[in-house]
Amino acid sequence: MKGLPRLFTHHLALFALAFAVVASAQAQVRVATDASGQNVRIDGSIVVIQPDIELSVVAAGGMQEPRKEWSDNARKLYPAAVHVLLQGKHASQKPDYIIPADLDPASRQGQILRLNQAVAVSIAQFSQPMSVLATKKDPVTGKPLMDWTLGPGVSELHDATGADYALFTYIRDSYASSGRVALRVLGFITGGDIGGGMQVGVATIVDLRTGKVVWFNLMERQSGDLRDAKGAQSTVAQMLKDLPL
Repeated sequence: MKGLPRLFTHHLALFALAFAVVASAQAQVRVATDASGQNVRIDGSIVVIQPDIELSVVAAGGMQEPRKEWSDNARKLYPAAVHVLLQGKHASQKPDYIIPADLDPASRQGQILRLNQAVAVSIAQFSQPMSVLATKKDPVTGKPLMDWTLGPGVSELHDATGADYALFTYIRDSYASSGRVALRVLGFITGGDIGGGMQVGVATIVDLRTGKVVWFNLMERQSGDLRDAKGAQSTVAQMLKDLPL
């Protein structure tokens, strides 16, 4: 992935989990609550952390083949669409944070980025029925609580960006090749669907003053296209659904 450390270049466990847990839902939005049980509101500036995005084509045999040109273009179109959406909501914004290409995974910033991935996986996993952690559920309703944090170490990003909140995004987007499309048509004729492309994404907003994850969304759909500006706008609308602004 151009401009990103090797740490963030591969298909993460996050996306394997996403495929498994969102088969029946297009989006799973979670918003943190305050001491009174009310949804928190974003009350400061937001920085867009360079998104981890990879686009692939699904070959006839089902293998996903990454397309660098598509991915590089999507990494420009997505942030641009995010800024348009945030501007429309009158959110205060800071310049994007570009992850240094030579970032040491063991550095404080590298650890923060990896920790956010791990926390996002946990939120997705333990928001599912029968998987709710006892320490992360409402004692009265038994419903999952949005009560997750990256800890005080996020102050490193606060100092580096000057922002109050950070938006982290991970997206894997795939498109069926002509051969795959033909096989899908045959599958429909014979009574089965072998599957085509899919768009899977996870986004979090973290309060850089406290480390608290204030909003989370896990999205999966068999539509969407990050290869052009219009498609990026559609993806952003889904990824940033129900932002507490």
